Amino acid sequence: MSLGDQIAKNLPYLRRYARALTGSQATGDAFVRATLEAALADQDLKQSLEGGRVPLYRAFNKVWSSAYMEVPEKEAGGELHENAASDRLKSITPLNRQALLLTTLEDFSVEQAAEIMDLEENDVESLVQEAVAEIDRETSTNVLIIEDEPLISMQLEDLVKSLGHEICGTAATRTQAQEVVAEKTPGLVLADIQLADGSSGLDAVDDILAISTVPVIFITAYPERLLTGDRPEPTYLVTKPFQEQTVRAAISQALFFGSSRPLA
Repeated sequence: MSLGDQIAKNLPYLRRYARALTGSQATGDAFVRATLEAALADQDLKQSLEGGRVPLYRAFNKVWSSAYMEVPEKEAGGELHENAASDRLKSITPLNRQALLLTTLEDFSVEQAAEIMDLEENDVESLVQEAVAEIDRETSTNVLIIEDEPLISMQLEDLVKSLGHEICGTAATRTQAQEVVAEKTPGLVLADIQLADGSSGLDAVDDILAISTVPVIFITAYPERLLTGDRPEPTYLVTKPFQEQTVRAAISQALFFGSSRPLA
């Protein structure tokens, strides 16, 4: 496999990580572009990327750690939550979130995350623990779960409640989601994209976003349907089968940034 093909294979997942880290598709993509531009300008860096995902993420981390990038609002699609994200990132060092995202959302080992972040393994483990503690301190909210598999829906309910949030409803179809939202507007939505009656979780989420700006996390066995680049992509995307810590990390990020339009 050529270097170009290898990078292309890993690029959707790096973009997903960058979006989750920054809370913004536009800003995340800007950092990814800067990483690729740095690789093109540095032959040694470019050659190192032949090592696969770890050196690619390590290169991204160096750019992320050394640069402050402010994407103009018109380029970012005018999404107001990006301004809030930037303000919060100025006052909060996101190292703990990086460690948690790398070891959960991106499924790197602690050893690999340490190499990416240029830290000791015990430091990464400490950062993950701090991130989990921060998640537990998040302000509670009402959560709508759109999921057609009963066991997974129950698992997500238990997880959400363990984080101190309340369940405002569960739905297995687009119609059921509409009924729940008609009664109470959620503060967070966890949604699958393929529902019981053949309806779409994407459409169910679009219905909700048409009446309220609410953070959305997609949890799906078909991430490739959302990582095509053909339309604005969700900031928060968890792949089934998932680790509970992955969902915890996504909930923390979504509430932290108050991401309102992951489908733009």
